[in-house]
Amino acid sequence: MSRIERSWFKPFGLITLLLLPLSALFWLISSFRKLLYRCKFLDSFECKTPIIVVGNISVGGNGKTPFVLWLYEYLTKQGLSVGIISRGYGGQSNSYPLLVTDDITTLQAGDEPILLYHRLKCPISVGPSREQNIALLEERFKLDVIISDDGMQHYKMPRAIECCIVDSQRRFGNGLLMPAGPLRETTKRLNSVDIVIENGGSANNSYLLETNTLRLVNSGDETKDKVNQTHAVSAIGNPQRFEKSLETQGIQLLSTHHFRDHYAYSAEDFEQFGDQSIVMTEKDAVKCRSFAKANWYYLPVDAKPTDAVIDKLNLLLKEKGIHNGL
Repeated sequence: MSRIERSWFKPFGLITLLLLPLSALFWLISSFRKLLYRCKFLDSFECKTPIIVVGNISVGGNGKTPFVLWLYEYLTKQGLSVGIISRGYGGQSNSYPLLVTDDITTLQAGDEPILLYHRLKCPISVGPSREQNIALLEERFKLDVIISDDGMQHYKMPRAIECCIVDSQRRFGNGLLMPAGPLRETTKRLNSVDIVIENGGSANNSYLLETNTLRLVNSGDETKDKVNQTHAVSAIGNPQRFEKSLETQGIQLLSTHHFRDHYAYSAEDFEQFGDQSIVMTEKDAVKCRSFAKANWYYLPVDAKPTDAVIDKLNLLLKEKGIHNGL
């Protein structure tokens, strides 16, 4: 995490004050852009498939991916055919839109789409143009609904339902817009979304992250090893939550190492650990599988929403007419 990012979650200091003029400019530009869409000077594109956006109003890890995993599985249990689109942050492909398959790597598609694909084996399209991503899925598959992993601020994209994820621990930092703070939009934006869901905490609309058995990075298989001591390595927005979950399982952390979110690991990053044990997040593991040692593990987590979230989602699906088309 950079010095600027650390300042977002501390009392106002010199860095924050120096960046305030840029935040004011950001607010002017973003507000004018939203006004253009509201007044129909700029139009959204059209698509035949309803879109459910899972996003947030702040940068950094808020816990979207576990909720997207849960949402996909929940919708498919309702008999719906579901696809996913993603910007694919950190990926560099020769061509877009990119349909994720077994042969696609994190270098091409980014870490989150590969994590989603490995878990779900579902239609996932990646690329900077959400319009092209949706068109590709609609061309290749017959879908009842598409989940957009992020994209709340992409007003060109139509959406049937907006789910805003909020980290219950870090929430909105200092409450300022970028770059003086972590916000992409002001908290007033929460009044217009369909459902605000807290990651952790005790709000009615929230979910807890349930940890599973450690798995081997190099194969994805559950491990039979007993891990008592390990080094914790992560490149996520809120590494402390991950580290606390390991300690809760009785694992002693010999050290903790934080890389910037979406960091592209190489084998050299791990030379300092020699042959010692390492535990990382699932998002980290998909980037390290090709060079992982036998005692490298990752901790899968699953979102467990409250009944209030499920009830609200069911109501929204009914209101928006999202159902199995058969």
